[in-house]
Amino acid sequence: MKKTALVSLLGLALAASAGAAVLKTDAAKSTVTATFKQMNVPVESPFKKFDAAIDYNPSAPDAAKATVNVDTASLDLGEADMNKEVAKKEWFNSAQFPKASFVSTGIKSAGAGKLTVTGKLTIKGKVADVTFPLSVKTEGGKQVFDGALPIKRLAYNIGEGEWKDTSMVADEVTIKFHVVAGQ
Repeated sequence: MKKTALVSLLGLALAASAGAAVLKTDAAKSTVTATFKQMNVPVESPFKKFDAAIDYNPSAPDAAKATVNVDTASLDLGEADMNKEVAKKEWFNSAQFPKASFVSTGIKSAGAGKLTVTGKLTIKGKVADVTFPLSVKTEGGKQVFDGALPIKRLAYNIGEGEWKDTSMVADEVTIKFHVVAGQ
């Protein structure tokens, strides 16, 4: 079992034993996408496989924790050949790094319905500290989390060799997510 998966499972087990409320993600209503520019044309592509473990209580948002794992080979660019290409070594190297992950290190209230999230983002073996705003609301008895995390793809070696040329695919990528979760 990979270290990140083991850490996630241990964290979930500890949270459950401490009486915390780990929310179950509604995969049918949740999305994670990558938005970038290819030849200066905006492209938004979904990741088809991901999971999120969110420990959140609206009355104690500063105690919240979150872990998100994304299957890197599940990025859907709308064409089978392009999907195979992005899984190759020059891009995500999904054979060696099948998951990208985010693990929160702090979640702080930033006003009504707003949180500031900090944590460790790991893509293709590269780990970086990130901070981003998150909105949260209750809808139909579930918590709805919306956010966007801008990254530089080259900082994670996404697009090696000839693909380092940012005139073809821009360095700026925004990871957008909409996660619906409840008991």
